[in-house]
Amino acid sequence: MTLYYSLVFLLLLSEMAIFVSLVIPMPFTWRRKLFTFLSESPLIAKLQYGMKITFIFILILFVDSVNRVYRVQVEASAANKNPDTQALGGSARMEVQARKFYSQRNMYLCGFTLFLSLILNRTYVMILDVLRLEEEVKRLSGHPSATGKNAGKLDQAGNAGEIGKLRKELEAKDRDIANLKKQGEGFQREYNRLGDEKAGTGIDSAPRKDI
Repeated sequence: MTLYYSLVFLLLLSEMAIFVSLVIPMPFTWRRKLFTFLSESPLIAKLQYGMKITFIFILILFVDSVNRVYRVQVEASAANKNPDTQALGGSARMEVQARKFYSQRNMYLCGFTLFLSLILNRTYVMILDVLRLEEEVKRLSGHPSATGKNAGKLDQAGNAGEIGKLRKELEAKDRDIANLKKQGEGFQREYNRLGDEKAGTGIDSAPRKDI
């Protein structure tokens, strides 16, 4: 196994360990503290960003391994039909089968790693939702350990990119509102000017009645 596929295998083992740590039963307070730490730690945020880049490379390896499996399948079919290859005996067939095995192993390794990453992300989001709902239930029932601060933290966990996007949209809307206010002030000044002109014209042009 090459170095990068060995690293992918280690990443798969790490994902399995993380998944077990997420689904293992633990008290609500411990789980809330754990996920609050995960949502607030800047190191975890940087690690998540690095993992996204890593999974892009794993996706490239997965596509390459699928391509290799297809090419080996075509080569194996051609070898079975070639009489020269059949005359060589089992060594040529064993070589083709070995290449087929290694390419399929790499494809399954990368595929399971990507699939488990999606499962981890969805499980993390679902656990956050469950913790937020439990916190809300305790707060509504008047439980002393429930605080709105923790509920807000759980709402914002794992959504740093979404928050940044919403902030940019809010800034854009603020700029639009400021531009509309400036345009409205300009329209108001123009309206007042035209009103003053019309009022002055009406007074000057009004006919006088002789007494």
